[in-house]
Amino acid sequence: MTLRLRPGVSTADTAYGTVLLDERSGEYWQLNPTAALIVRRLSGGDDPATTATALSAEFDVSPGQALRDVTALLDQLRTAKLAQP
Repeated sequence: MTLRLRPGVSTADTAYGTVLLDERSGEYWQLNPTAALIVRRLSGGDDPATTATALSAEFDVSPGQALRDVTALLDQLRTAKLAQP
C-alpha cells in the first residue's frame, strides 16, 4: 500500500523530523522522526508490514508495536484528510 498525500499537502524535512503543510487550510503537522520514517517508507511504496519492520530495526520498538504505530499514523493521516484513501 503506497501512501499518497492528497493534492495540496506538501512535506518538508526538518532537523526534528518532517512537517506536513495543508496548503488549503494553512495548517501544518510536525512529524517526529518515527512518524517521518513511516511516511517516507509508505510514500516510497513499502507496505505497512515492511514499514513496521524498518521501524522496529531503526528504533527500540517491538515489531508488533511498530505495526500498530504504522496503522495508527495511517488512520490519523486519513482522518485529518491529509492522505488519500
